[in-house]
Amino acid sequence: MSEVGSAVLVFALLLVATGIGVGVRPLLPEEHKAHETVQLIQLVIGMLVTFAALVLGLLTASAKSSFDTASNDLRTYAAELIEFDTTLRELGSATDESRHLLRQYTAAAIASTWPQEPAPSGDYPRIGTQDNSSHLENVRLGDMLTSVGRQLRELRAHDSLQQRALDDALTQYRRVVDARWKIIEEAHSSISQPFFKTLTFWLGVIFLSFGLIAPRNALALVTISLGAVSIASAIYVIVDLDTPFTGPIVISSMPLRDALEHLRK
Repeated sequence: MSEVGSAVLVFALLLVATGIGVGVRPLLPEEHKAHETVQLIQLVIGMLVTFAALVLGLLTASAKSSFDTASNDLRTYAAELIEFDTTLRELGSATDESRHLLRQYTAAAIASTWPQEPAPSGDYPRIGTQDNSSHLENVRLGDMLTSVGRQLRELRAHDSLQQRALDDALTQYRRVVDARWKIIEEAHSSISQPFFKTLTFWLGVIFLSFGLIAPRNALALVTISLGAVSIASAIYVIVDLDTPFTGPIVISSMPLRDALEHLRK
């Protein structure tokens, strides 16, 4: 589910739970409205609020950590591309086609992964967007990178110096491929759905209790609604951070754009 859908769903469930509490309260016998009963409800609510706040904080920290890790790995990936291209350049004109294909791959990866941003200039395959977490996973992009490796393996060194450069290039190619797949795996959501549903259930119970004990006036209802909006916005941020290549909060494309500029020199 998208970040907007998750936030709207949580907001709606919290309001529904509050409405159920408000509707059920007049139907309860008077002994259920006694001071001791209200105190017990408040104690249980306090316990659930503590649990929910702790879980929300842990989810936020986990999502932010995953986002930062993916961002750092993208910068590492860009550096690996630059180093790989530099080694290819040392091998001479025999790698011109490989370097050209690597530039096309990098430009196509930028254009497809960040379709909302201006596409890089130049001649490269325009790969359409897909409904996955990271468009770096596109099959055509993978084939382009595979072709670079195939061309490298077909090269034959003429002396020991060129052989060492070729060995370095093959090692760096493998690092580029590994870094690419690491980013692809990190782009997928890591939030456990059962865990997320359990948290939503806790929040629903809390707001149901709010509806049972809240006074019947506009200020109380507005306060509860604002609380629901705040929690829904927190859910929105958590889900958005957990999918670093989609939504308003995305990893910057600048590392790959800078790498592309180096590759074009």
